[in-house]
Amino acid sequence: MEQLDQIIAMLALTMGVGWASGINLYATLLTLGVLANTGHMVLPEELSILADPMVMLAAGLMYMVEFTADKIPGVDTGWDSIHTFIRIPAGAVLAATVIGDMSPAVELAAAIVGGGLAATTHATKAGSRILINSSPEPFSNWTASIAEDVIVIAGLWTAIQNPWLFMVLLVVFLLLLVWLLPKIWAGVKAIFRAVKRLFVKEDEPVEQNEFFSRLSDPDKNK
Repeated sequence: MEQLDQIIAMLALTMGVGWASGINLYATLLTLGVLANTGHMVLPEELSILADPMVMLAAGLMYMVEFTADKIPGVDTGWDSIHTFIRIPAGAVLAATVIGDMSPAVELAAAIVGGGLAATTHATKAGSRILINSSPEPFSNWTASIAEDVIVIAGLWTAIQNPWLFMVLLVVFLLLLVWLLPKIWAGVKAIFRAVKRLFVKEDEPVEQNEFFSRLSDPDKNK
């Protein structure tokens, strides 16, 4: 049973860092560093660098930048677009690093799972932000941003302190996303179509009878 608990603990941390990185990478790095320095967790040797004050300072600085950008409508979407190329690879690297010195196949599997979870949560966050930005008031951005930070910190804490509970909650979360993501995608497409109609004036369609009339009487086209 003890060995099973160790396996679940490693899986929870592996999936947890990938999951959290897709939502807020800098909050993830900072949380792990703080928990390690306060004695609430022992980082794997390969991740011990996250507890270094310089790394924590850099993560904290970037977290404050994201904390600000994440609350400005439009800016948050641009920030998410840029971080498509940062959060997902970082989630894969962190997940693979948690595994440590195991076989290359295990490390690659962890990277795939971590990157996949990061991509899933990142897509959910970015898509939901586009929908939120369609609202004229700014308060929903603040609410969503603060909620995301709380979820990341609480999720990582749960993954470390209660791995079994985290794994159950993660399964529930993924099942929810299976239902939610298509709705978010449909909403995003509807918003882009509405924006397109504002800037692109479509030619008025020619009535069918008038079209055939012009074909039969070329003089009408003069």
